[in-house]
Amino acid sequence: MKKLVSLLLVLSLVFAMAGCGAKTDDGTKKQEAAKIDAKDMIVGFIYVGPIGDGGYTYAHDQGRLFLEQELGVKTIYKESVPETQDVEQEIRNMIDQGAKAIFATSFGYMEYVEKISKEFPDVKFFHCSGYMSTDNMANYFGRIYQARYLSGIVAGLKTESNQIGYVAAFPIPEVVRGINAFTLGAQSVNPDVKVKVTWTSTWYDPEKEKSAAIALLDGGADIIAQHQDTAGPQQAAEERGAFSIGYNTDMSKMAPKAYMTAPIWNWGPYYVEQTQAVMDGTFKSHSSWEGMAEDVVRLAPLTANAPEGAQEAVDAAKATILDGSEYIFEGPLYDQSGEVKVAEGVKMTDQEMLSFDWFVKGVEGTIK
Repeated sequence: MKKLVSLLLVLSLVFAMAGCGAKTDDGTKKQEAAKIDAKDMIVGFIYVGPIGDGGYTYAHDQGRLFLEQELGVKTIYKESVPETQDVEQEIRNMIDQGAKAIFATSFGYMEYVEKISKEFPDVKFFHCSGYMSTDNMANYFGRIYQARYLSGIVAGLKTESNQIGYVAAFPIPEVVRGINAFTLGAQSVNPDVKVKVTWTSTWYDPEKEKSAAIALLDGGADIIAQHQDTAGPQQAAEERGAFSIGYNTDMSKMAPKAYMTAPIWNWGPYYVEQTQAVMDGTFKSHSSWEGMAEDVVRLAPLTANAPEGAQEAVDAAKATILDGSEYIFEGPLYDQSGEVKVAEGVKMTDQEMLSFDWFVKGVEGTIK
């Protein structure tokens, strides 16, 4: 009887193990991730600013709301988390609340997310705008430089002083790449354009952003563009009777007399796709960098403030970008000193674009 019981226990264990996963190429068992029902799925979002900033964080939060609507999952979020070790505590808090996937949406969170992802291998992490990844941590961003190039066309056709002010947060490749694309877009319709850059050393500070824009306007700029999280620069342009190019979201209501258009984000589809993958047990670590073709980035509708002929010029340029006949960062490209950085006919690789550390000719400013 003891032998029979032992045999039954062994057979039960064998069958249980057989059901845990499929065989790999070497004949070993591979564990399959369990699926998660929508009612049990909790997704966390960590934001660098408030959801009411009207810009960067607002755009991410619209994606979060789209996720709730599409999949019926529960989401939790934390606003205004600094890019310090504080983010680790917020991640732990979310995991304690049952979060099985966490989206950390600011560049400065990267190393903290990478570190803590190793501590919680069963949780899936997604970091926006960085480059680090682990087995359970992906990174994602979008080719917003494509939409910035189109917005540069609008600004280049509008300016009368040929001086455009650009309020920018930090001199990291993401921001430098955007400034360069914007400048090339403006120069494609107006070779005399100069783009003057002012750094604020902050993502979110409405007053500081606004003050930087005012200084640029006082210096002769008649259009303000930005890589900042709020509409502060837009409001500065409106108060000074100038024009503006926004960022992140359609900012037309915040500066109706100045705003012309903006490169904007559409995060919702990515959040749905990746959350579904986590629920299905099919998540794979990755680096995502999609653009206008995938509708991750867009150019917001042009307002009546945009110059005559701008819509036609934008539509033509967009079509050539989408069909591949125009490649924004193709040589000849010159740096600020006039030196050839990319030879004629040569296209910059993704890796080169992702590590941009020089300005194209026509940009006035330094990369610290």
